Amino acid sequence: MDALELLLTRSSMPRLVSPGPTPEQLELMLQAAARAPDHMSLQPYHFSVFSGKGVDKLAEIFAEAAAMQGMPELQQERAQQLPKRAPMVIAVCLRYQDNDKVPREEQAASAACATLLLQQAAFAQGLGAIWRTGWLAEDEYVAEQLGCGSDDAIIGFLYVGTPALPTPIKPSKDLSTKVSYYTD
Repeated sequence: MDALELLLTRSSMPRLVSPGPTPEQLELMLQAAARAPDHMSLQPYHFSVFSGKGVDKLAEIFAEAAAMQGMPELQQERAQQLPKRAPMVIAVCLRYQDNDKVPREEQAASAACATLLLQQAAFAQGLGAIWRTGWLAEDEYVAEQLGCGSDDAIIGFLYVGTPALPTPIKPSKDLSTKVSYYTD
């Protein structure tokens, strides 16, 4: 797959099955993420990779967070099942660093770009992925369990695996009202 095809056909793949990425595929994904725009080379992110029994650990964290939120038992069980929708989940945490030249928003953008590059590198290798957020990405307990400090934030959870079925490519979007041109 060439680079333009990859960019122009990107589509989330919500139905994922085993196998997940091999160690070599994951390493390439991480190398791609390290190429994200990164003013001052801060690398303001951390990746927590959950696979195998690690997915069960993340499932427990999600269930505990739901219990701490006072959610009914059915919602706690549902939260516990969420990470099991893929053989690998990569939690991405913004690791904010106080820096006069690189504001928080720019560091968050860098972490988000790194997440997208993880996803694109998965696609380029024939894998599927979907970037999820939701209440769990905002939950303080989940963030704490992932090693995110008080100034940090969860950027999202990248679910990665083999597409269960071909995912239709979404139609191109009309950007005509989203672009302004300034010329001579």
